[in-house]
Amino acid sequence: MHVTRQISRRTMLKATGAAAGAVGLTTVATPAVAAGGAFAHPGLLHTGADLARMAAKVKAGAAPYTAGYAKLTANRHAQSDWTPNPQAIVYRGVELRPRSTWPQNYGALYNDIHAAYQNALRYHVSGDSAHADTAVAILNAWSAKLTKVFGSADRFLAAGIYGYQAANAAELVRDHQDFQLERFQKMLVDVFYSVSEDFLVRHNNGTPAPHYWPNWDLCNMACALATGIFCDDQTKVERAVEYFKHGAGMGSIKHAIPVVLDDGLAQWMEAGRDQGHSLMGVGLMGTFCEMAWNQGIDLYGYDDNRFLKGAQYVAKWSLGGNVPYTPYAELDHRPGIQTPTQVAPADPAQMRPVWAMVTNHYTKRRGLSATYLTQIAAKAAPEGGGGDYGPNSGGYDQLGFGTLAFTRDRATVTAATPAPSASATASASASGDGSGPRPRTAATASAPASAGFAGGGLAATGSGDVVGWAAAAGVTAVAGGLLFLRRRDRVRRDGAQ
Repeated sequence: MHVTRQISRRTMLKATGAAAGAVGLTTVATPAVAAGGAFAHPGLLHTGADLARMAAKVKAGAAPYTAGYAKLTANRHAQSDWTPNPQAIVYRGVELRPRSTWPQNYGALYNDIHAAYQNALRYHVSGDSAHADTAVAILNAWSAKLTKVFGSADRFLAAGIYGYQAANAAELVRDHQDFQLERFQKMLVDVFYSVSEDFLVRHNNGTPAPHYWPNWDLCNMACALATGIFCDDQTKVERAVEYFKHGAGMGSIKHAIPVVLDDGLAQWMEAGRDQGHSLMGVGLMGTFCEMAWNQGIDLYGYDDNRFLKGAQYVAKWSLGGNVPYTPYAELDHRPGIQTPTQVAPADPAQMRPVWAMVTNHYTKRRGLSATYLTQIAAKAAPEGGGGDYGPNSGGYDQLGFGTLAFTRDRATVTAATPAPSASATASASASGDGSGPRPRTAATASAPASAGFAGGGLAATGSGDVVGWAAAAGVTAVAGGLLFLRRRDRVRRDGAQ
């Protein structure tokens, strides 16, 4: 049986101007994002069009999709005989105080989440309903039992990382007839989101926000956004997006990427710490931007493509190139305990599955030149997922499989001016046997006049509205199908224009 989903796309590209000031999650102004319509589902890391593209490309034997799919099918987590191991309380981190010890068991959670995600993704590519059934069984087992994420301060990492990942796994099977959707939504809000929100507001019982490195914020921001989208909660989405732009913690974009250089790069804050956490940060910020993009919110392009410049910096450094570094303590009005004085050593052999998603957005969707991203994405391909990058938790910080999931054809410019059109739609077909996903249709929302162009969904694989987007995003030249970014004439700190 073939099940068809109709996916609506909102085209709400926002101006990249930045308001001043840092805010906590509970005190933000309401941004005009995703206004006036239902959220698109599937619409976290993967849309219906994305899933249809993966299936079609693999079926056609197209490279590099087949290599990416081979990585998926070879992973032990992607097998339909996976048996879940749910826990009532998940512990991460050890308290050193007397009588405050507990067994760390969070490995059971991240292994099961990755098994659910990989089986769900494999189902959408192959059409084998056994994989969908396995994913649903894993997720239902956890939503029936899990009541709390606990531990030392590391509990915030667990809530953030595994919260956004759980939402993404569930999003791929949310329409399966056996999936307990409302129960899973309740678990996301009560168990994961509540901890993430508390961290973004209070940073562990009132600890000054700059105490924590950016990834602590970024994973909890990802959990907050994923939960809001998965639960169709407009307020949660708006607050997460506003925190990305102006949050008090180190994960907001101008804190995570504090120095914009005059060579098209921007310093990644954790580059003074180590390479592994910087790679993790690129993956988390990319995840946040991708989930927002699939709901019509362009954070990839925010503040003159600041994330692109930061990702290019990490890519060049990780490839063995020299990058400048301004010690964090020397930046204007930046309190905190981070004290590195120079960029950390980088090993070109160290890889995480974070590059395909970011690179394909900027170079294929948007047609921008990104030399270092292109080089490192090619080096990292084909990307695997949880279980392919070591047995410890760091190997499970990203869901991965970007070569399969995010490889795209280059967008082309077909006209000098964008032609008005209805919101883009895409259909995804999947084979099943009655136990497969139920059809769900998201409402259509049109682009506001202030977007700067008409028609063409932001989330589409390619785009015919590149010229209109260029005008809206402040790009100054279009030539040969490539968009060229403005360059600043000076080093820019803290988002100063």
